[in-house]
Amino acid sequence: MDSTQVYIGPEPHIEVHKYYGGVVPLAVLLALVLQAFFPVYIRSANYLELPLLVTLYFALSKRNPSSGLLLGMVIGLLQDSLSRTPLGLYGIAKTLVGYLGSSLGARIDVEHPLSRFLLTAGFYLFHHTVFTITARTLLAQRDESYFTIPILIAALVNAAIAIGLFPLLDRFRKPS
Repeated sequence: MDSTQVYIGPEPHIEVHKYYGGVVPLAVLLALVLQAFFPVYIRSANYLELPLLVTLYFALSKRNPSSGLLLGMVIGLLQDSLSRTPLGLYGIAKTLVGYLGSSLGARIDVEHPLSRFLLTAGFYLFHHTVFTITARTLLAQRDESYFTIPILIAALVNAAIAIGLFPLLDRFRKPS
């Protein structure tokens, strides 16, 4: 082999999904509206994180870290503007989830329901931890805890919702 040639090796085929026009903005808008109104009428819906599920789904399926990062940032900032949290807390957490979700989606099988369940539960806990660390560090808020039984239950509930939501969103993919 010549010293100027670099062997890259075979690359695995990674399928990047594309969606019909308007699907991503409509899914984001619907998730944000439902996230804003559910806790008003249902007290136990405080731990429901529909914007996180939408961020994670599109990050895992597009498999592009820069688009996952930008999508997470936009969704997080929009969620900040609709909630009572200081601007940027959800933005920071969802930006990291979008980036890591896209990076991970390019490396493992994210189409299987069990992997989707485990990834969603893990990313919910990661999102909550980043949110809590950011609130404690930047705002000196000490009322949020890192890990409790209700947070674990919320992670499992969100993961169960993802098992039904992700196949529904799969229907809006363009055929490859």
